[in-house]
Amino acid sequence: MYINATGFYIPEERVPNEYYTKKTGLTDEWITQRTGIVTRSRARADENINTMSVDAVRNTLPTLKYDVKDVDLIISSTYSPFDTVGTAAHVVQNEFGIEGAKAFTMSSACSSFMNAIEVTEGYFASGKARKALIIGGDKNTAYNNEDDPKSGHLWGDAAVAFFISKDRQSDDDHEILEVFTEALGCLGKGPEGIQLRPRDGGIMMPEGKDVFVQACTYMPRNAQILLEKHGYTFDDLSYFVGHQANMRILRNIANNANLPDEKILSNIGELGNTGSASCALVFAQNRDRFKKNDLVCISVFGGGYSAGACLIRI
Repeated sequence: MYINATGFYIPEERVPNEYYTKKTGLTDEWITQRTGIVTRSRARADENINTMSVDAVRNTLPTLKYDVKDVDLIISSTYSPFDTVGTAAHVVQNEFGIEGAKAFTMSSACSSFMNAIEVTEGYFASGKARKALIIGGDKNTAYNNEDDPKSGHLWGDAAVAFFISKDRQSDDDHEILEVFTEALGCLGKGPEGIQLRPRDGGIMMPEGKDVFVQACTYMPRNAQILLEKHGYTFDDLSYFVGHQANMRILRNIANNANLPDEKILSNIGELGNTGSASCALVFAQNRDRFKKNDLVCISVFGGGYSAGACLIRI
């Protein structure tokens, strides 16, 4: 599989840590030290996962080497839908006139985008699709409980879009060497670790310590599985992109894998935890940084629990 083009949409507003000092009493220093978050992105009231997805796709089109209407598979990955019937995938299909494409939305918490890539691999293997558009993103602030001192200060809003093809379309394509996902619902606190119950407190992380421990374990573990399978080690990586949940998790992984700071790509300090967009968004934001033959590993861990990794050759 090949990544043909990437794009994204990030709302303009930034909410500083001081906002949460007024809400929960947590200081800027306390939040920064424990999460690495200084500000987080917030969508406008008239924005949602559907509008942000359309904007992310529109941002991608100038670098796409084929007609968007050639796409025959559209997958939206999100856990914060604006409409559970007219989903972001269908809205994008309508907006860009992508007739005849399969379109649906899927959710597996913060690993949703990685699962969407793996599902795309299956469609390609079965011969039912050749060009896919994957959109990932969340409007966390639509569900966030800002008065929750455990996790109310974590969340940001954004959307990202990847065009992926079965066969190479141009010399600028990035090759997906392998993608791997797994469900970890039987692990630790499992489905109770992170919750989004709209009528019962919104998005919350009551078991943050367990989430931290499992993320520090499974994100590097899955990255190592893919690296070793292809004859690489962490030393061979050009860049590592971990799920943007907590900067302390990323530092822990970097220390244990002996990865220097310049190989760790991150946006959590400015945008917070953008959920399903997260890692793919970091990748898209750094598209001009990558050089030919760079080796990039994306590794995620999310609620449920769920996890996955993707190894990419630029």
